Amino acid sequence: MRIGVDATCWANQRGYGRFARELMRALVDLAPEHHFVCIGDKAAFAAFPLAAPNVELVEVGLGESPTVAAASDGARSVSDMLACTRAVHAARVQVFFSPSVYTYFPLMPGQRAVVCIHDAIAERFPELTLPSRRARLFWKLKVGLAVHQSRLILTVSDYAAREIERVIGVPRQRLRVSGEAPAPEYRPGPAAEVAAARAAHQVGDVPYFVYVGGFNPHKRVDAVIRAHAAVIRAGEFAPHLLLVGRLSGDVFHGEGERLKQLVDAEGTTSHVHWTGFVPDETLRHLHSGATAVVLTSESEGFGLPAVEGAACGAPVIATRESPLPELLSGGGIFVNPGHVEEIANAMRVLLASPDRQRAMGDAARRAAGALSWKSAATATLSTLLEAAA
Repeated sequence: MRIGVDATCWANQRGYGRFARELMRALVDLAPEHHFVCIGDKAAFAAFPLAAPNVELVEVGLGESPTVAAASDGARSVSDMLACTRAVHAARVQVFFSPSVYTYFPLMPGQRAVVCIHDAIAERFPELTLPSRRARLFWKLKVGLAVHQSRLILTVSDYAAREIERVIGVPRQRLRVSGEAPAPEYRPGPAAEVAAARAAHQVGDVPYFVYVGGFNPHKRVDAVIRAHAAVIRAGEFAPHLLLVGRLSGDVFHGEGERLKQLVDAEGTTSHVHWTGFVPDETLRHLHSGATAVVLTSESEGFGLPAVEGAACGAPVIATRESPLPELLSGGGIFVNPGHVEEIANAMRVLLASPDRQRAMGDAARRAAGALSWKSAATATLSTLLEAAA
């Protein structure tokens, strides 16, 4: 079967880009009997130059990469979207797969399709994710069109499926779940390399927590910063905090400067480290040495940064508004989104009990190890075949 794929999201460095790349790699290996026609732009194929006998890359000349144009306050040009639409039509695929609704573009009437909607965060928290009325309108129109044109809707967890049904109104019988998994790079690091990464990021032998992701309002990094400061002010512990991610160049609704000011106001500048982008191999070592990985967002469709940390043996302090309490059961402490006191208490518990920290880290690693991209690809392929029938 000829399966079309929206590859324009491959260039994205956030969670949905990781999902699209890792899932595609697994799909190609899983189903050599199927032919995958990947419709993308120059930036996508430069970021992920996938090569296999059953893969065909179709480059479409676009004025702007969709990973930039389809951002929080952006808008893709009509001509760029139509170029993608025409490329799909010319490819004569039996089913078309969009791994992310962010880069969705219209399809010709009658084209059988599956779109992945990762969560309902933008619908639940529009003021935290979409900075203008115009952006909210465009998002609503895009998601509505994607749902209308797709036979089935894929998502990444049962939690996300419940949210999409409840908030967006997609009937449960049209929803399918793929799952996600840590990339192969994420595993416990050797002691010497962990020590080198700690030294390079100015944490040495002191305990530290790690946040990985965007500095967007709905991620509630402000609560993490306040909780960390509260732990230090209490006097018993003085952990450091690594904030991993780009402060500039993020095309989503960000608040990096406000968070920097908050750190200054809390008086914890010497204990907070803004690392910028950290490659997987180094991040793996930072996770391996961490007291915990922290992800206390208003909501997460999956929570891949926490799962990647767990795969390295780090416990998590994570939001209950996510599948993480089920995915990583026993592997961390789960808190209400943005609840400063709960986050601070969780930090204290792990700092005060190294034995409990290690036990939770071991449980987290086992739970993350049970997840696989092959399983996600199997569920995705089944969904595509069902939609094509």
